[in-house]
Amino acid sequence: MHNRTEVPAQQDRTSSTRFPVAVDAALRQAGWEPGRWDIRQAEEWADALRSHASPAGHQHAVFPAAVEAWAEFGGLRITASAPGRQIAPAAVRIDPLSGLHLARTLGDLGRALRTEVAPLGEEGDGQAVLAIDSEGRVYSIDHTGDWYLGSDIDRALGTLVTGAQPERLTSG
Repeated sequence: MHNRTEVPAQQDRTSSTRFPVAVDAALRQAGWEPGRWDIRQAEEWADALRSHASPAGHQHAVFPAAVEAWAEFGGLRITASAPGRQIAPAAVRIDPLSGLHLARTLGDLGRALRTEVAPLGEEGDGQAVLAIDSEGRVYSIDHTGDWYLGSDIDRALGTLVTGAQPERLTSG
């Protein structure tokens, strides 16, 4: 017997219409498919991040939203096949260890946002670090500032793959 509230969530996870066409195509080209879930790899990354401390003692936050994003998208290298809307689309690599040595930076961002922030991956060839907060919101941190990419991983991937202009984080 199926609980009606569980059915939409399952359909959402495996639906081919979860992402816009360009984003879906880029994800599938990278090796993603509906239902992809490598929790073993995600837990290895979580353990590596938990056990790492910066020389000054800063440590990474690890929480369910991050582990879930790593389990579904971890290890993927995603590239767009079309020009961007407002800016050039970013090549994305989902690998939280690319932010291993940024515990203080991510901790500072988390304090500014009043949440916890964990590494998610990187844009380009290390031009920016991607981060996710405990609510699942995604950010990019580069030499020009901190950027809000979306309220969840799906929207953030849409922003990155389609070249939509992200929102700059500002104080105040």
